[in-house]
Amino acid sequence: MKLIGTLKGTLLAGAVVAASATAALAEFPERNIEIIHPWGPGNAMAMSQVVAKAMGEELGTDMPVISRPGAAGTKAQTTAMGKPADGYTIFDGYVAPLVLQPILGNADWSFKDFKPLSAAVANAFAIAGQVDETRWSSFEEMMAYCKENRGELRYSSGSRNNLPHMVIAKALQSYDCVAQNVPYTQDGNVFKDLSSKVLDFAFVNVGNFRSNPDKVKILLVLSELESSKKAFHGAPTIGELGVDLGLSNLGPMGWTWWIVNPDTPDDVTEKLRGAMERAMARPEVIEAVEAIGFVPLDWDHTMYEEIVGGVDAQLNSMGNALAWEEEELKKLN
Repeated sequence: MKLIGTLKGTLLAGAVVAASATAALAEFPERNIEIIHPWGPGNAMAMSQVVAKAMGEELGTDMPVISRPGAAGTKAQTTAMGKPADGYTIFDGYVAPLVLQPILGNADWSFKDFKPLSAAVANAFAIAGQVDETRWSSFEEMMAYCKENRGELRYSSGSRNNLPHMVIAKALQSYDCVAQNVPYTQDGNVFKDLSSKVLDFAFVNVGNFRSNPDKVKILLVLSELESSKKAFHGAPTIGELGVDLGLSNLGPMGWTWWIVNPDTPDDVTEKLRGAMERAMARPEVIEAVEAIGFVPLDWDHTMYEEIVGGVDAQLNSMGNALAWEEEELKKLN
């Protein structure tokens, strides 16, 4: 009986070892990978679904995009950070929750606290004016007019103190142009008020522009990317001004890098990186992303520190521009 018990014990131990070995040899991924998205349904989520579908095909698994809106994107980031560091959760790392909210003191992380997979897309911004404007014909002429007529011009960045407001305030500060920001909640009202001359200029993104290409004149594309210039039908960009506005790379744009928990195993991270890079290079993915109104980015994980680190510094500077704008307007009252 003792021999039989010993034999059973040996067989059981062998089975445990074999099962462990099988588990260890199982290839990632064995199940669905979730993308935690910081916004509600819309163009941004549709774009993420395009990339996730292609990436899932590269990995041989489904990759559902899970919407967790709230708290300027930080709810999604917090949700993703609470998941195991096993590669089965990817953070859709938009600039607001990843960089802007920590700068504003609304989050306790840094972009350095994550492992990057790859840059995904940018949502390029532009400054648009009235189609039949007679006071100026270019952005620089508008800035000269604004400097001579401080506080006269009215513009909108959508809501106040958002990324577009920060970017435009920084550009205006560079020209010593003081203008009044008018908050809006719906883009359609901005286009209507540009046409009726309630506004002198306004922020638009590629999606806005493609829906209303004949209702505005693009004065300046707030990006140095050639793809952004193309998206706005060849309008002039900040890189062509010959003036250093302190805005470069991703700083003036809405953008996203897909990132994972820093404790994610290196081999899993590398597999995810390769799959995402192959997905982003697919012609049908590029075409679909551009059709939605976004600009595909081709920066891999090795450029994350340089690009996003530069944006972190620029956003701090843009925050100072908001304070400058407020103080200058107070002087005029």
